[in-house]
Amino acid sequence: MSNDQRPIAVFDSGLGGLTVVRALRRRLPGESVIYFGDTARVPYGPKSAEAVTRFTREIFQFLLHFDPKCIVVACNTASALAVPELVGEFAVPVIGTVEPGAAAAAKASEGGLVAILATEATIASNQYRNAINRYNPRIPVVQKACPLFVPIVEEGREERNPLVRMAVAEYLEAVRRLRPAVVVLGCTHYPMLRGPIAEYLGESVVLVDTAEATSEAVEQLLHDSSSLSNDSNRGRLLCYVSDNTQRFASLSTRFLGHTITDVVRICPEEFATLHQPAPTPRRLRVSV
Repeated sequence: MSNDQRPIAVFDSGLGGLTVVRALRRRLPGESVIYFGDTARVPYGPKSAEAVTRFTREIFQFLLHFDPKCIVVACNTASALAVPELVGEFAVPVIGTVEPGAAAAAKASEGGLVAILATEATIASNQYRNAINRYNPRIPVVQKACPLFVPIVEEGREERNPLVRMAVAEYLEAVRRLRPAVVVLGCTHYPMLRGPIAEYLGESVVLVDTAEATSEAVEQLLHDSSSLSNDSNRGRLLCYVSDNTQRFASLSTRFLGHTITDVVRICPEEFATLHQPAPTPRRLRVSV
């Protein structure tokens, strides 16, 4: 049996991808994870496809310095806009969030209406609609952009915050009237608002968490390629960000349920000049 000790590389536009990291570490505790959050350029949602693809290519090139066994694009916007463009450019396997999320939604809908909640760019790409239609063209799909959800989560606002409740009601009023069978949380930030979203839509609606669906897809990929780690020890988590390490470390506790101490800042401008070995993260003392 193989024992592949290479890390899983994960990236997101900011903090939201940590929901994928949390799901991965719960499902695959022996795997080490390298995370990159592009906190200097978040959010990706309002940006052009060209910009998101350029950012994603730069980050792929950075993550390849760690010799990852796979790269997980834990950003629905980048998954929708950049992955179809870039997947053939790199030898390492790439898993986005759209395909696993769409598969889970199609399975759970049983032919009922599926509502996609995502960023403006993800909605405009129609990647979720197209993916669900590939599984079952008879499933009706509606889409709703929720651009305020990402900054609300990045600001660290709690679920009971009045602004959170107002934003959920503003975006989801029309969706609720359609009585969807399934609602896809089509941005990895959105599971942080799962409580108020579920409360507003009602208990009968199935919420698809793309972070969980993606972690399951990663496990299947590593199993099929004999790339799983057999280490009985807890895998290491190292985090890199493009801006503000202290803020990232403080807010990340809400996403992971524990404190992150290994965080290093690396600017996108440094990617092209970076050579092996990869930079060593510095220890941060974070009060929580």
